[in-house]
Order: sequence, then C-alpha cells, then structure tokens
Amino acid sequence: MDYLKEIRWSPYVVGAGIGVLSWLSFLISRKPIACSTAFAKASGMIEKMIRGDMVDSKPYYQKVKLVIDWQWMLVTGIVFGSLFSALLSGDFHLQLVPALWASRFGTGAVKRILAALLGGICLGFGARWADGCTSGHGISGTMQLALSSWISATCFFVGGIVTARLLFRF
Repeated sequence: MDYLKEIRWSPYVVGAGIGVLSWLSFLISRKPIACSTAFAKASGMIEKMIRGDMVDSKPYYQKVKLVIDWQWMLVTGIVFGSLFSALLSGDFHLQLVPALWASRFGTGAVKRILAALLGGICLGFGARWADGCTSGHGISGTMQLALSSWISATCFFVGGIVTARLLFRF
C-alpha cells in the first residue's frame, strides 16, 4: 500500500483506473462520467435560493433538474479524494501562489486569484457551450467514439499547450 503515499502516480495506472471507473459508471448507472453539469446545477440552486421558484421555469432547468445527484457526489468525491491523497502522501500545503506562477508573474495573490477566477468562468462557459467538459467529452465521449468528443478533446490539448506557452513561455 506504499503506492498510495506517492506524490505522483503513473499516468498509465491512473488512465487505466479512469477507464475502469468509466466502464463501471456506464454499467452500474447507465450514465457517463461528467462533472460540469453539477456546477450548472449548483449555480441554479443558488439562484433559486435568491429568486425563488421562478428559476424552475427556465428552459435549461426544466431539462436539467436542480437536484443533488450522482454528479454532485462525483465532484464531492474528487475534492475529498484529492485532499485525502495529498494528506496521505504528505504533499498537502496551503499555497495561494504556486512557484511557477510566482516566477513568471510575481508573488501577488490578487493577480493569481483574479486569473484563476477568470479562467474558471471561461472554462464553465465553454463547458456549457460545448455541452460537456473534459470528463464528459474527453473521457466518456471519446470512449463512446463520439466525433464531437474527439474534436473537443483535441481542442482541449491544443488550447492547453498554446495557453501554457503564452503564459509561461517554455
């Protein structure tokens, strides 16, 4: 069980694990692994707390019901699983500004937080526009051989490489 204490796992082992998890998800729940809809539901639930039941009349929320479901549990599992893994490996530490960011943009936390917030908004918007995120398209969709998912996954990689080169000039 020492492998559980490793800071970095083999991408081949992790990839195989995600593949098995995806297969089990289809087998047991008849649903693909996906996360971004959970965030859309969360924003709808927050809006519902503020604006009331009128939120239920929106066409999107008529299609995507505002309930805590398996996707919520998946996202919760990712968060707590990551925390548990970091604690178990001894790699957990609070850090507002990662070293790579600090070397390029300085140690100011405000700029880092604003960049993370803007990036999160762009990712959320893109995931809703594409009707899926990296897990929905990149894992589940490609596993089903959906052409749109293969195009999306290719764009994820190209966009990530271009963004990293622009930000960090490797």
